[in-house]
Amino acid sequence: MKAISGKKMCKLLESKGWKLARVTGSHCIYSSQGSKIRITVPVHGNQDLKIGLQKFIMKLANIRVEEL
Repeated sequence: MKAISGKKMCKLLESKGWKLARVTGSHCIYSSQGSKIRITVPVHGNQDLKIGLQKFIMKLANIRVEEL
């Protein structure tokens, strides 16, 4: 699996129906209709997310590796 940046992860979440709830500093916080789950994505320029964090976000948002 290749690492992607926080900006790309945000675009991917928005395409999957997640809504930007708020921005706190450099972290974008997403929520989904009818779900109590909130996903926080650190956006530090074009810096790639660490693989563990990326896998965790993908698991919460039901994103497959092929969708990257």
